[in-house]
Amino acid sequence: MLKTLRNAFKIKDVRRRLFYVLLMLVVVRIGSQLPIPGVDSNYFKNWFASQSSDAFNFFDAFTGGSFTEMSIFALSITPYITSSIIIQLLTIAFKTLEDMQRDGEEGRKKLTAITRYVTIGLALFQSIAMTVGFGNRGLIPDMNFMNAVVVVSCLTAGSAMLMWIGEQITEKGVGNGISIVLTINIISGMPSDISNLFTTFVTGEGKSIGMRILSALIIIGVIVGIVVLVVILQAATRNIAVQMSQKVQGRRQVGGQQSNIPLKVNTAGVIPIIFASSLLQFPVVIASFFGKQPEWANYLTQSHWCKPSQLKYSIGFVVYLLLVLFFAYFYTSITFNPREVAKNLNDRGGFIPGIRSGKPTVEYLTKILNYIIFIGAVGLIIVAVIPILASGLTGANVGFGGTSIIIIVGVILETLQTIKSMITERSYSTVKGIF
Repeated sequence: MLKTLRNAFKIKDVRRRLFYVLLMLVVVRIGSQLPIPGVDSNYFKNWFASQSSDAFNFFDAFTGGSFTEMSIFALSITPYITSSIIIQLLTIAFKTLEDMQRDGEEGRKKLTAITRYVTIGLALFQSIAMTVGFGNRGLIPDMNFMNAVVVVSCLTAGSAMLMWIGEQITEKGVGNGISIVLTINIISGMPSDISNLFTTFVTGEGKSIGMRILSALIIIGVIVGIVVLVVILQAATRNIAVQMSQKVQGRRQVGGQQSNIPLKVNTAGVIPIIFASSLLQFPVVIASFFGKQPEWANYLTQSHWCKPSQLKYSIGFVVYLLLVLFFAYFYTSITFNPREVAKNLNDRGGFIPGIRSGKPTVEYLTKILNYIIFIGAVGLIIVAVIPILASGLTGANVGFGGTSIIIIVGVILETLQTIKSMITERSYSTVKGIF
């Protein structure tokens, strides 16, 4: 990692791109501290303290604390992420969108434009819902039409600006712009979360020096273990050998080379956890808008799971695990089509050794895919469950979870890979220019 960064700073173009990314991230963090005019910036801090559910904690982690501060970036890039998922799902139902996706660069530009419009629409809807839902309850001390318009405009514009910053980082930086913005928001909140964790278990009163050292080592060991597991999970692939048929052109035989189809074990990434958490928390959020905290919400709230004194609420925990498994299969099924892969392989004169072309190839790919999806989903569940178990059994408030670590590690690995590709490309161009 350090070697890659050192090599990157030696190349002028890559160095310029890295400085551009750094500048944009500074803008993101400054915007996260700018309050919206006319709102009580302490409202959500006090509101969080009075809530027994963690319905908004997951969302607040994605905003880097901007939500509780009610800054202009309070919505963060969640509207863009939601719209991207919606458009991706709609490509299955609507052939027009599917054709756009397959129509090369022009089709992707059209889909990007549609995603932007949907993002603005979602940001506007969420801004209005938040302003109307909380405005009269103290969020806006002087609630009137003009003040409401200002709040809605700031929230929508802030989300649109973050979307633009993400796209600029992708184009003029090192790629993965939206993911990098999301990652820096999550990272910004982790120091305080880790500090709270150490305060609870290490520096608490009535503990001997030996117990404090042991507690610190356990915390560090668990965090390092989760990171290592995530790295292995993100990098793990199953390579399926492919043999290309030989063809005779004139007096020469061409083709016949061996290749492989790399299938990522964690094909769906962190999407299953996000989907499962969002689905369980949606009813709780709706109830919160009406100022209610019904008992059934405890079954859907992570802070009530795995507690020995409240085992009945862990039913929601079991449902959560099943949802993660379901969405792992569901999301992979819409992003990887074995039938289409088998068709493309056949059209190019390739085949999997020992497997006939056509239906047998589809069945073989489906069997392998189902196997590795299960392994990837189990890995995701282990990473996501460790913080939940720690919170339930010890009563500690673990602010960051496996989801955050998966996102951070995944984005860092992808960004480093992109930087390596840039270094290789520039080095190759330099050598080619010399000769």
